[in-house]
Amino acid sequence: MSNTKVLPLLAPEASEAVAPCCPPLTERPFSAEEAETAARMFKALGDPVRLRLFSAVASHEGGEACVCDISDVGVSQPTVSHHLKKLKEAGLLTSERRGTWVYYRVEPSVLAAMGKLLTAAPAVA
Repeated sequence: MSNTKVLPLLAPEASEAVAPCCPPLTERPFSAEEAETAARMFKALGDPVRLRLFSAVASHEGGEACVCDISDVGVSQPTVSHHLKKLKEAGLLTSERRGTWVYYRVEPSVLAAMGKLLTAAPAVA
């Protein structure tokens, strides 16, 4: 059994819209909880193989990729499966089994939340 927590990148609001887990880095200092949440996301992406897999899924045509299409990252198939599992546990990927293959997807809202986190606030004149 894993003791890994799912990363709550996005939290539904009353209007069913999604909001990022944390404010932009330049808006204000993070609370302890916000820092922990963002650190889990960055830790998951801190491995070069995981970053390549995440990028392969995110950039794949149609917004999803079969594991058979993204497994050529220089490591064995069991290692690919391990890294994809870690990305899922961090809340960065979702998956769906179709027959014998598993398809992975990055939700657009996750990319938007990551982008907003790293976006600098506009300069005030």
